[in-house]
Amino acid sequence: MKVLVVNCGSSSLKYQLIDSETEQALAVGLCERIGIDGRLKHTPAGGDKVVLEDALPNHEVAIKNVLAALTNPTYGVIKDLSEIGAVGHRVVHGGEKFTKSVLIDDAVIAGIKECCDLAPLHNPANLIGIDACMKLMPGVPEVAVFDTAFHQTMPKEAYLYAVPYEYYTNYGVRRYGFHGTSHSYVSKRAIAVAGLDANNSKVVVCHLGNGASCSAVLNGRSVDTSMGLTPLEGLIMGTRSGDIDPAVIEFVAKKENKSLSEMMTVLNKKSGVDGISGVGSDFRDLDAAAKEGNERAQVAVEAFAYRVAKYVGAYTAAMNGVDAIAFTAGIGENDGKVRKKICDRLGFLGITIDDAKNAIRGEEVIISTPDSKVKVMVIPTNEELAICRETVALI
Repeated sequence: MKVLVVNCGSSSLKYQLIDSETEQALAVGLCERIGIDGRLKHTPAGGDKVVLEDALPNHEVAIKNVLAALTNPTYGVIKDLSEIGAVGHRVVHGGEKFTKSVLIDDAVIAGIKECCDLAPLHNPANLIGIDACMKLMPGVPEVAVFDTAFHQTMPKEAYLYAVPYEYYTNYGVRRYGFHGTSHSYVSKRAIAVAGLDANNSKVVVCHLGNGASCSAVLNGRSVDTSMGLTPLEGLIMGTRSGDIDPAVIEFVAKKENKSLSEMMTVLNKKSGVDGISGVGSDFRDLDAAAKEGNERAQVAVEAFAYRVAKYVGAYTAAMNGVDAIAFTAGIGENDGKVRKKICDRLGFLGITIDDAKNAIRGEEVIISTPDSKVKVMVIPTNEELAICRETVALI
């Protein structure tokens, strides 16, 4: 079966067409600047990237252009849309309504809409993508795969906040966690690579990119994760603050005469390593600045590594031990220096790193030494393949 995987943002749309039997991507692409001017970047497997500067006034037109690219006689990869057996959609927030992936019907669409206040920037865009695909491919089964679903196995002591309980019962205020598709995929691969028993395993996954999160996966099930009601909580990220004293919001708002909305913009878009360093959120830029003696850039990287190590230690306590630590996503897969900084703080766990293997970028590899008491590895994430697998399992 060929599965179209769609990840719809407010002004962008990522896609992959995957052969579920070989699990190979037949084509990957990106529609960007939707509603502005529009650009489609389409790359068939084994072929050159094609860039189409077509107007994309809305997501339905974007989907039309994607389907046209997939069936194009020159750079397409299928002859007819009938070859697409199913569509898998990434949906950011499923609240407590969706604990696993589901076939999309009217009731599911209504449920996703009810979760829009928990993810106002993402769920509406996800719904637009679903609606567009249903219009253009009527009768093709469509599946919603939720970022939050993997973490719905957390116990109450892990997901409840210490605020009045009625905020939870009335408004759903609790820890949900995100990057769930990635954490699910990577934890399963880590168990396989480390040769662990899935029903007797303790894994910490460090998904480290511009958005970053850690999860504690006990016997294959998420029991804690660092992101919360929103993706703002937890690790220091590219432009997100991560954990702070909530009183900082009121204190700075009064000092600078900022509204609550303005303060949330600061915490989401002007903080993190970007806010500390003043250089930016790209770790390559931070590394270059640090080499030139920029102290703030150096501190930003150290603070990032420190926070990750703290969470790994906390999740080791939460699971009463750890068998494997897996690094993934852009920084986790490619920045050996950051991985080393994190692991150097975890010597109490008996971790030792093979520096030669740690220098490898973007490949699945165990970077700990054979005598390390905990296996440390790099596992490239593949959220699209995970969505494809979920879709096929339901179909």
